[in-house]
Amino acid sequence: MSLIPRDPFDALVPLREAMNRLIEDGFVGPTRFEAITGRTFLVDLYETEDRQQYVLEAALPGFKLEDLHITAMDDTITIHVARKAAEKDEKSSYVRRERFEGKMTRAFTLPTTIEPDKIEAHYEHGILRLSIPKAEQVKPKPITVRA
Repeated sequence: MSLIPRDPFDALVPLREAMNRLIEDGFVGPTRFEAITGRTFLVDLYETEDRQQYVLEAALPGFKLEDLHITAMDDTITIHVARKAAEKDEKSSYVRRERFEGKMTRAFTLPTTIEPDKIEAHYEHGILRLSIPKAEQVKPKPITVRA
């Protein structure tokens, strides 16, 4: 019987799991690529502890209030922002230019229907915060148990 040296790191990432990740995510998924290039904005979306509403927080630094357009319908929230190109000085030539100018849109489909008329939006210090209440028919209702 011969002894074969074994690599202790082989068990960390099984081949099947690595292949699944490769096929599902690709080498550079579109959302990852957009986050790196700055062609999108990053968000946090969570449900409150009382399970009565969702909260969406979007990082939109440098945008003015009039640049933000938000729409809501059924179970979908759409955020559209546009940054207009600054007037260029004809005498200057850029050595490097990285700030994004143009339009960005993201849509989020929530797991349940919402009440668009009751959404509250606040924009402060470059953070857009939406409080999105769930529709009454999908909110959890307490049930009393009798003995």
